[in-house]
Amino acid sequence: MKILTVDIGTGTQDIFLYDSRLDLENGFKLVLPSPTMIVRKRLQQATRSRLPVYLDGVIMGGGPSHWAAEDHIRAGLPLYATPDAARSFNDDLNVVKQMGVEIITEDEAARLPSDVINLTMRDFDFNSIVKVFQDYSVSLDDLAAVAVAVFDHGNAPPNVSDRQFRFDYLDSRIRAENRLSAFAYQAEQIPPIMTRLQAVADTMQEVDLPLVVMDTAPAAVLGATMDTFVSAREQVLVANVGNFHTLAFRLGADGIEGVFEHHTGLIDLDKLEKLLLSLADSSLSHEMVFGDHGHGALIYHSDSLNLAEGPFGVAVTGPRRNLLWHSVLRPYFAVPFGDMMLTGCFGLLAAAADVLPEISEPVKASLKRGGSLGTPPWELN
Repeated sequence: MKILTVDIGTGTQDIFLYDSRLDLENGFKLVLPSPTMIVRKRLQQATRSRLPVYLDGVIMGGGPSHWAAEDHIRAGLPLYATPDAARSFNDDLNVVKQMGVEIITEDEAARLPSDVINLTMRDFDFNSIVKVFQDYSVSLDDLAAVAVAVFDHGNAPPNVSDRQFRFDYLDSRIRAENRLSAFAYQAEQIPPIMTRLQAVADTMQEVDLPLVVMDTAPAAVLGATMDTFVSAREQVLVANVGNFHTLAFRLGADGIEGVFEHHTGLIDLDKLEKLLLSLADSSLSHEMVFGDHGHGALIYHSDSLNLAEGPFGVAVTGPRRNLLWHSVLRPYFAVPFGDMMLTGCFGLLAAAADVLPEISEPVKASLKRGGSLGTPPWELN
């Protein structure tokens, strides 16, 4: 059985091809530029060439592509976009128009000058990934499923904070189903408010395969728990320090005991340590994080986690995990199955096994074969 897992972040898209005939360490893997970085580079090339750009496709992650679009417009060059593609920059199309983007229909796009560069917006390009594997004589014709993770703020109603809307969503999922895989869905079960997850499903409509989509941060945290040192803890804090967002879960025997999410660019080592300590002793409040321009915090169990009791009370993953390298908390740098970059993919794989009963047995058997041991940073010379 083969399952394609793709964890799409701001900097990279991390790809793991699960094959039930192989140990997980021997699965084929790719770490490639993220889709938003690819669009950014192509937009920058068009800007340097002084060429107009037309964007079509669906909602995708912004950040680098958004900044490149703004630079293109500031250079005095036209930027056209269909409504769906334009919502990659903001769900409110009036805000996108104020950027200087001209919103047009596909019929209007057909009448654009021939020198306009056409870029397609999408987080997940299944055919391109298939082609890469084919170039190395690896066929994906026999896939049993596909699992994709993206970060989705959700489509907040007018005059509702995107940050609060996102955190209300996290809260609702945890209260409905207290497990990390609660943030994974089969394509037909995606909540309407999660427009980026739905856009991934839309790009897969012509592919007849079961699809699971999931939020990136819970996928990374779930993957980190498969590290042997992390899984040995009855209680543990797991932090995913991403390029844009830092999310930490306090996990215990009953599931998720607490959570916070903040913007990585607004925290330093001292602030992150304080957030983690407050999450551990249950003193962290939603107002403390939201008032600091983060998303928020929730405590579901008032008990405390004593980080002084034994090693590895804090585990960390994510592309900016080195923010905690010199932390007094002595965090453990998780490496499930020997590969930190694929932490999200392993979490996706585990969540897919929960969501799709038909793949559950072989996947769970593979995951139980054991993760790889990492080395705590304080033990390195």
